[in-house]
Amino acid sequence: MSINKVMCAALLVFASMLSLPGLAAEASSGEVMCEDSGLFGPKLFTDICWACLFPIRISGVQITPGTAPAKATKMVFCACQEGSSPIYKPGIITAMWEPARMVETVRKPGCSPTLGGVTLPLGNKRSYGRLRQDNSTQTGQASGSFYHAHLYAFPLLQILDLYTPTKCNPDGYLDLDILSFTEIDPTWNNGTLAFFQHPESAAVANPIAIAACAAESALVTARKEPLESLWWCTGTWGSIYPFAGVTVAQDANRTTALLAARVIAQQHRRGLARRTMGDENVCKAGIYPTIPKSQYRVTQFWPKSQNSRAMWLGEPPQTWEGGPSRHVPGTGNDAMYMFWRWTDCCSKL
Repeated sequence: MSINKVMCAALLVFASMLSLPGLAAEASSGEVMCEDSGLFGPKLFTDICWACLFPIRISGVQITPGTAPAKATKMVFCACQEGSSPIYKPGIITAMWEPARMVETVRKPGCSPTLGGVTLPLGNKRSYGRLRQDNSTQTGQASGSFYHAHLYAFPLLQILDLYTPTKCNPDGYLDLDILSFTEIDPTWNNGTLAFFQHPESAAVANPIAIAACAAESALVTARKEPLESLWWCTGTWGSIYPFAGVTVAQDANRTTALLAARVIAQQHRRGLARRTMGDENVCKAGIYPTIPKSQYRVTQFWPKSQNSRAMWLGEPPQTWEGGPSRHVPGTGNDAMYMFWRWTDCCSKL
């Protein structure tokens, strides 16, 4: 569906929800409402890190400056099978960073800054999230932070009809699409259920595995590529596991970025996301059960956009654009992150 159709649908949902007694009472009580990120407006152009598309490689030659993943293909030519036909067609390799996913992390159930600040009828007040930035809690308060997360397909180049070969669209999305809402995922607010669905987390729930993440933290702090061998780590943000919305107490930027990364990792673990990088994936993106961290880079779109440089997963907020003081007062602690995916593709001649 087109952007106009998405906006119309969002407005219809918002209008219909205003007629709900609960929402009307909320508005009249002066409670803070769900905020609009302004995605469908000038920010779609001004708040995007267009330089993050680079480098662009054609036939193994890097025609623009930039940093590509170490495991990206170095092939010049390729040959791919056409459907079920035994005939292979030749092509050349094209590769670049492409905006692929948008993840919003919110405390209010159903709140969608992406869709203009509408609140969808998901969850209830008992499932509200929270932000804890220190370990001190008052009596009756839960420890740690909890956020809901919403995952959208966001193929921006296809949406804007910019250059991208149609044969090099690994998952086929052409417009903004809703992929998952954690409010309807029973494992997101229950660590025990998340463990039984992903029991490999037991193998890395020990001091040795946690200590190993320090090596990656040092790398990403120096703006180096993360280590895919440490598939349970996300640098200074924390552990990928459990695939649940609860994290240890830490600042808002690291908390929301970690949960956004968990959603992407969860998609890979469930076979719903693909590896688009490397020689073996130039013809068809393959299923990959752990998150290929060097395949992704991330920028915060809202509340404060990063439009000059994309981050590796796990980079500390001190290295983000704006530094540790980049949080905008008065905007709450929800956030939206754009994930850029490196795509190696055989463009058939």
